[in-house]
Amino acid sequence: MNGVVFLGDRKLELREFPDPTPGPRDVILEIKASGMCGSDLHNYRAPAQPAGAVTGGIRRQAGVIAGHEPCGVVAAVGSGVTDKEATVGQRVMDHHYDGCGNCKHCSAGWTQMCLEGTVVYGSGGHGGHARYMKVPVSTLVPLPDSLSFVTGAAISCGTGTAWGALRRINLQGGETIAIFGQGPVGLSATQFAVAMGARVIAIDISPERCRLAQAFGAHEVIDATSNDMVSAIRDLTHGEGAHKTLDASSAPDARAAAVRSVRSWGTACFVGERGQVTLDVSPDLLRRQVTLIGSWTFSKQGQAECAEFVADQKVDVEKLFTRRWKLEQAEDAYRLFDTQTTGKAVILPS
Repeated sequence: MNGVVFLGDRKLELREFPDPTPGPRDVILEIKASGMCGSDLHNYRAPAQPAGAVTGGIRRQAGVIAGHEPCGVVAAVGSGVTDKEATVGQRVMDHHYDGCGNCKHCSAGWTQMCLEGTVVYGSGGHGGHARYMKVPVSTLVPLPDSLSFVTGAAISCGTGTAWGALRRINLQGGETIAIFGQGPVGLSATQFAVAMGARVIAIDISPERCRLAQAFGAHEVIDATSNDMVSAIRDLTHGEGAHKTLDASSAPDARAAAVRSVRSWGTACFVGERGQVTLDVSPDLLRRQVTLIGSWTFSKQGQAECAEFVADQKVDVEKLFTRRWKLEQAEDAYRLFDTQTTGKAVILPS
C-alpha cells in the first residue's frame, strides 16, 4: 500500500509500505476517511532532517505514515481480540494514542498523558494517510451508525478537541463565548457552542473563515484585522466581556485578547498548540479573578461522548469540510491546507 510521509520543509512523498498484519491485541483498519489537522502542519513545515525525520513532538520517528484523524472499518483482528472488543466490518474511529495501559492516566482514558510515555499515531507510529492502519484494539471508539466516516475523522481530533475544550470550561446555555480563530477547531467550537445554547462571538483574520463562522451560526463575527478585539467584545457585552473565551489560533495577540476580553470571574481557555503569550498578570488575571485553562485534545470516553452529541443534536460536522482529496493528491492537498484560509480537508484513501 502507499502512505503519505512528511519530509519537512513543506515536502511529502507517497511511499510504498507492506500491508500491515495484526499482532494478538491489534486490529487492522481499512481507512475510509483520514482528516487533515492543523497540527499536521507543524511536521509538514518543520526543517528537514536525515531520513525524513522532523523535530519536536512525542516519540517521533522518521518515515512514519502521517495522519492522526483516522476513521474506517475493522478489516482484520488479532488472535487475542474478542468479539466484544471488535469484529470485522465494525465502523470505528480511533483514539490515536498508545501508552502503557496501566497508569492512572491510561486507566482514565487519557492515554496521551501516559506516565511511561505516549506514541501518537501519525508521528510516532503509522497513521491514517494510507489504505490500512494497525492499531491496538484498546484505542477503538465506536462510530454511531448515523455519522459518516468523514464526520468520524473530524471527531477523531479537531472536532473532538473543540468538544473537550468546551467541556473543560463547562460552557452553559445562555452564556456568551468569544472564540478566537475559525479554523477547523474554532469552527467546530462555534458549532458546538451554538448547539449548547450559547451566544457565540467568532474572531478571525481571514474573510473566508469569518464568512464560514457566520454560516455556522456565530451570532457576531469580528474581523481581527480591522478591530481592537478586546474593545469589540466588550462593546458587544455591555462593557463586561464574555463569560468564556477560547483561543484556537495560537497567535500571541489573540491569546492575550482571549484573557483580557473575558469578564471578571470568567474563564479563558487555550487550545491552540505551541507559540507564546505575554500577559500582565495582575490586571489580566489576578485582580479580575480570571481562570485560565489549558485543554489538550480529549479522553477516549470524551471522544465517544462527542460522537453521541453530534448524532443526537444532528450537528452538521460535514459542513466543516471544504475539500476532499484522494491519497494520490496529498501533495496538492497539503499545499492548499498550508495557506490556512479554507475549512477542513480530508483524504479518502479508498
